[in-house]
Amino acid sequence: MLTTESFFDLSEFDHKDVFRKSVNVWDSLKYLKEYMNGFDYTFANTSMPKNQPLPHSFVFFKGDIFQVTEDFQINLGDATKGKMQIFRDNEPLEGASLIMAGVILDGGPLSLGKGVLVESGAFIKSPVILGDYTEVRQGAYLRGYCLVGKRCVVGHVTEVKHSIFLDDAKAGHFAYLGDSILGNQVNLGAGTKLANLRFTGGDVPIRTDQGQVSTGLRKLGAILGDHVQTGCNSVTNPGTLLGKKSMILPNTTAPSGYHANSSLVRG
Repeated sequence: MLTTESFFDLSEFDHKDVFRKSVNVWDSLKYLKEYMNGFDYTFANTSMPKNQPLPHSFVFFKGDIFQVTEDFQINLGDATKGKMQIFRDNEPLEGASLIMAGVILDGGPLSLGKGVLVESGAFIKSPVILGDYTEVRQGAYLRGYCLVGKRCVVGHVTEVKHSIFLDDAKAGHFAYLGDSILGNQVNLGAGTKLANLRFTGGDVPIRTDQGQVSTGLRKLGAILGDHVQTGCNSVTNPGTLLGKKSMILPNTTAPSGYHANSSLVRG
């Protein structure tokens, strides 16, 4: 009931090994740092300025980094649909990624897949992995140990810390994710907050119909199974697990504990 397989289809996920040691679905968060510390990053020690806004935009293509100059032409289409186009001297750079001027990087390990867009004003603390065709929007704050799959969105003024996005997961607007996991094609409504720390302290337990289950984690946000949706301004209490195809209605605070597949959580 609380296994990884009961929440997620990992068949297409490039980082399924992060779940390899998991007995319960939240165990992957215990091994996230170990997995990311051992990852082969595409840009482990970039030569770009660190801890200050980038003065120029940079294109990443086939392992090389290019400062954007007049010989580049960039069409900012929807990156998640592969519609961003980058040309150099009118030659297409298929799969090139773009980090715009004004982004702040801390200079540590960073991995970019194909066609990634990082918009001006984002702040990225390493380590961070961004999968193919993922979009990090203006004002996003990635606080380290963020593992983001393909075609994902880390949205405007969205903060992510020690969390996992499976493919096509989207947190588009004003969200907070701490110590959480978003399944395939999860969509967070604007203003969704996934709280990760109990007011009273101590480890975060999971309430189930069979009683409480210990997680051994002092910080645990939400685990949202494949195709879960949250309404605008919804909040999850620490230790909220939503089964596949569940929904939280707008302006709702979801109680902690396990909610079965296709649950509808009301205010």
